[in-house]
Amino acid sequence: MMDKRLSPSGITKAVVPAAGLGTRFLPATKATPKEMLPIVDKPAIQYVVEEAVGAGLGDVLMITGRNKRSIEDHFDRAYELEEALRAKGDEERLRGVRAPSELAQVHYVRQGEPRGLGHAVLCAAAHVGDEPFAVLLGDDLIGEREALLNRMLEVQAERGGSVVALMEVEPEQVSLYGCAAIEPTGDGDVVRVTDLVEKPSAEAAPSRWAVIGRYVCAPEVFDVLRDTPPGRGGEIQLTDALRELARRKPDEGGPVHGVLFRGQRYDTGNKADYLRTVVEFACARPDLADDFVPWLREFARDLPDGT
Repeated sequence: MMDKRLSPSGITKAVVPAAGLGTRFLPATKATPKEMLPIVDKPAIQYVVEEAVGAGLGDVLMITGRNKRSIEDHFDRAYELEEALRAKGDEERLRGVRAPSELAQVHYVRQGEPRGLGHAVLCAAAHVGDEPFAVLLGDDLIGEREALLNRMLEVQAERGGSVVALMEVEPEQVSLYGCAAIEPTGDGDVVRVTDLVEKPSAEAAPSRWAVIGRYVCAPEVFDVLRDTPPGRGGEIQLTDALRELARRKPDEGGPVHGVLFRGQRYDTGNKADYLRTVVEFACARPDLADDFVPWLREFARDLPDGT
């Protein structure tokens, strides 16, 4: 059954952009969405939806594109498969197959062409309407014991405007992210964002605090996105719109705050981190660890030096 909890701020809607081409995982993603790549036996995007629901966001809008139909199928009922499992008496797998369709109210809209994260979020305007909402990137996983999204919703309820998740990265990594200029507030894990720069060089970055794939946005972001020209890479960047909101007063959609996150994050959008995620999740599984962990130790021990 769907989770009926409410978010701390009363926000109910989550937007999950999942229209990217997944070029870093070709040829696997030629016909399979990167968000559907399995973390052991559950696709990455299901973990994202479970996180949204756990924070009280039971209305989930997926921004999809061509070749993404399997995402819709995954969160739908599979009556023939369910009947086959029921006939076999396989209740455990039956529960697993049913679970995605019972998580949330999941809706879909297509992004006609890949024009950037900002454009993907803008595709949600009609569904979201004039209320704050969360954005969760479909290949960015947060440890299930973390309460990042809950904390972001609390901050939005207390301070208004928009909230971004910030994680400190190494200098050589700042060019992969949007980075924030920040100033302290009265809360140790909350900062005021005064500027945002999309994928700066290490020398030009305002800090090492990078925006990761969790946002809580004021609805004014849609009007800003409509007027935001293509930025870095010829795409409409959500970072650019939030930069504008960071300069605004509360009655104009501002300000922007950041929650400093020091917990566990998994970036399944690149090959090395995806493999680490699969291994870590497998090692944490009671049904797999007893066999998998000893094998992994032996395998690592037998690797030749320099590997």
